[in-house]
Amino acid sequence: MKSLGHLNRRALLKYSAASGAAIAAGIHAPAIAQSRPIKLGYVSPQTGPLAAFAEADNFIIANFKEATKAGIKLGKTTLPVEVIVKDSQSNPNRAAQVAKDLIVQDKIDLMLVASTPETTNPVSTQCEIEEVPCISTVAPWQPWFIGRQANPGGGPPAWKGFNYTYHFFWGLEDVIAVFTNMWSQVATNKSVGGLFPNDGDGNAWGDKVVGFPPVLAKQGYKLTDPGRYQNLTDNFSAQIAAFKGANCEIITGVMLPPDFTTFWKQALQQGFKPKVASIGKAILFPVAVEALGRDGSNLSSEIWWSPNHPFKSSLTGATAKALAGAYESTIKKQWTQPIGFVHALFEVAVDALKRTPERGDPNAMVKAIADTNLDTVVGKVQWNGANLPPFAAKNVAKTPLVGGQWRLKDGAKYDIVITDNRTAPAIPVGGKMEPIG
Repeated sequence: MKSLGHLNRRALLKYSAASGAAIAAGIHAPAIAQSRPIKLGYVSPQTGPLAAFAEADNFIIANFKEATKAGIKLGKTTLPVEVIVKDSQSNPNRAAQVAKDLIVQDKIDLMLVASTPETTNPVSTQCEIEEVPCISTVAPWQPWFIGRQANPGGGPPAWKGFNYTYHFFWGLEDVIAVFTNMWSQVATNKSVGGLFPNDGDGNAWGDKVVGFPPVLAKQGYKLTDPGRYQNLTDNFSAQIAAFKGANCEIITGVMLPPDFTTFWKQALQQGFKPKVASIGKAILFPVAVEALGRDGSNLSSEIWWSPNHPFKSSLTGATAKALAGAYESTIKKQWTQPIGFVHALFEVAVDALKRTPERGDPNAMVKAIADTNLDTVVGKVQWNGANLPPFAAKNVAKTPLVGGQWRLKDGAKYDIVITDNRTAPAIPVGGKMEPIG
């Protein structure tokens, strides 16, 4: 396969345009003119409040089409590949419906899905019902696994594994470790304000058993949790008052990008400025931080993937740095974290397909997925149960996580600097934590 660094830019733009048209129309991107191609379904939030997660999808699918234009060898036969793209519209009900359409109408061979439990969970559940193999990513494993249980409150004895759905990403234990490691670099009173919405992520992050509360308490932090709020709220005055009352010097949570923008602007207007703000999901993307102007400086976040990650693609041979650079030179936008994981999703799909002996046997494909041992652009993906509780070991594979801070450059643009790598020492740091000025 050709490295992205040497990929023909005109060809990539051509495939980007074709894939973009396919995404807009909700139909498949063009494939090699042969009978019965392999059909991959792909669902992500192209529109709505989660759309930033899918910003790079056109580029990734174009890259994938270029890398597999000669087809994929499945058993003894080399077959062309179609990618049928559907927009979840950031709506769980819509995600479930388009997943069913892909299965029943388009008769896909393998489902791929990315980006937050609101997308991954309904699609994975539909695949489990219809007995269609599915690989998902870009959602912490706890909301993906526990949120899909018939009795999530019943605890591990009641939780069951899944037969057709497999997930790779990090877990809440990883992001909690990353955040607290970053906080330990700044002198604070260890009073933490929590912002947890009433959705899959928020309910998991704020859970008193598997979320932030028990770990923070064990480490001597005092958590002020004002309760679940509804996504896309326009008034955070109650939360701000609670945090001011508790003298919170640290803020954490998992928020939609527009919600954090609203909260942060209102907090500063009301005279509340913590020393540290480590927020999941909302400030993963440069555009979200830039929307805050100079007030985005030194906000911190988890970092799942960056150009500095020391990994390369099994599909193209491109390093993380080359992949990010190709995106920036082709699309003329700053790299974002989902680029690596959506690319890896297609890496894992190709690897599993190549190890599937013949088409039409979902159980054989599931076995190929379960047997994956692949070095990808986001690190190793292997469903071997490593660093996982027994109940999740079959269906979850963990990937490394580090943390960092957004630093202002060139007056208006931001770069994220890795400031803590204790959970993944192979990924180099670029600086130390600084308090919000």
